[in-house]
Amino acid sequence: MKEPNRILFISQEIYPFLAEETPIRMLNRRLPEYFQGHGYETRTFMPKFGEINERRNQLHEVIRLSGMNLIIEDTDHPLLIKVASIQQARIQIYFIDNDDLFHRRKGVADDNGAEYADNDHRVIFYARGAVETVKKLRWTPKIILCSGWMSALAPLYLKTAYHDEPFFANSKIVLMLDDQDYKKPFSTKFSEKLRIDGVNNIDIRSIADFPVGYEELMRLAIDYSDAIVYATPNVNQRLMNYAETKGKPILTYEPQEDLMEACRRQLEFMEKVAEDEKTE
Repeated sequence: MKEPNRILFISQEIYPFLAEETPIRMLNRRLPEYFQGHGYETRTFMPKFGEINERRNQLHEVIRLSGMNLIIEDTDHPLLIKVASIQQARIQIYFIDNDDLFHRRKGVADDNGAEYADNDHRVIFYARGAVETVKKLRWTPKIILCSGWMSALAPLYLKTAYHDEPFFANSKIVLMLDDQDYKKPFSTKFSEKLRIDGVNNIDIRSIADFPVGYEELMRLAIDYSDAIVYATPNVNQRLMNYAETKGKPILTYEPQEDLMEACRRQLEFMEKVAEDEKTE
């Protein structure tokens, strides 16, 4: 029996749950719908930022998926999974939540624009929470698309700690680079905080023992991805230069294309990546 075509979206921002219609939020909204309309099964994840109105968006907790504790720096963080639907698109969004890390705070910065000091913990929790939830769903994606720096650790975890998991062993990871960065580097202890069984010193040597800024984090994500998409016109040039030294498939940004054309090009690109047994 032929394996179903499945794609997992691990996204940082999706419209309409974050109300402003930025290009990357709209793309993250349309891609699951587009892939689903072309024969794919989809699962989509997003952090449950505090600004997301649960009543208006009809979020509800999925009890059977919640309840796991993720340990970061010797602290237990309960994992809550919530779900909501975009009715007109007939797609569901799974939300990764925790009272301390997400539920009580909006976005990645406070109302004064100050980035949260524990964004490093939030990045770790989101990536691990999404991967563990897919395991619990017993769902095997053919393609995994990571969008936004909040998803940047997923490629590392999937290619190291979860490499032998049958759900991910044959998945191709595509990293979507955009123009949303963060300004406050993570601490010199970040590489130790993200360690779990299966992640060793060699895997994280590029970020060990010094502050980890946006570029360092995304270079790590590039290293562990199979292909790269430039999703917006102002992607960091140094990251593009770095990606191009890796010899991986790259889908460049086309300034004149509309949203549906962008979805079409990504579908064609990712299907080619998924079929290419030579991508590492």
